[in-house]
Amino acid sequence: MAIYTLPELPYDYAALEPVINPEIIELHHDKHHAAYVKGANDTLEQLEEARDKDQWGAVNGLEKNLAFHLSGHILHSIYWNNMASPKAGEGGGEPLAADGVGELADAITASFGSFARFKAQLTKASATTQGSGWGVLAYEPVSGRLIVEQVYDHQGNVGQGSVPILVFDAWEHAFYLQYKNQKVDFIEAMWQVVNWQDVHRRYLSAKASVPLISF
Repeated sequence: MAIYTLPELPYDYAALEPVINPEIIELHHDKHHAAYVKGANDTLEQLEEARDKDQWGAVNGLEKNLAFHLSGHILHSIYWNNMASPKAGEGGGEPLAADGVGELADAITASFGSFARFKAQLTKASATTQGSGWGVLAYEPVSGRLIVEQVYDHQGNVGQGSVPILVFDAWEHAFYLQYKNQKVDFIEAMWQVVNWQDVHRRYLSAKASVPLISF
């Protein structure tokens, strides 16, 4: 029985134009994201078989596969909801208290000095990922601050316990059909579709979770 399922998109394929064209959204969601869901479920079945047979020769590869596919599924599930239609006036701009996201705006200023400095850091972190990866704004529960992370592939180079609240997909499949090799242009355009209401909700949820870490 499948544990993970592919979530429905919160908008139609054309909703994010002109920033992301419908063909990219369809392929990205229906093929790439679906493959991570299937990969996670397949790996869980193989791990169950290993437990049943008490055969562990492949455990290292299976654990790596599970981390890869499951993290891909989770990051993409956040990614779709992190975006909103610019045509409908729902995405882009910056978080403002007048829009009901003042706590997020204050947290960004406290953690990075200003929204402009935060935007510059996340843009550079996303655009300079080597090969496949993500740029991520995450809540770090030990300090209670926001941090920017570079995620290699889907799961490497992150602070343990950090909670992603805004993710920029910097894999080529996210942009190449439209932006070719100009990844930085795609990342710059992504700011036009950021759904700050969704990011704010994720920030409040992460902040409300009490970390079980003590030093």
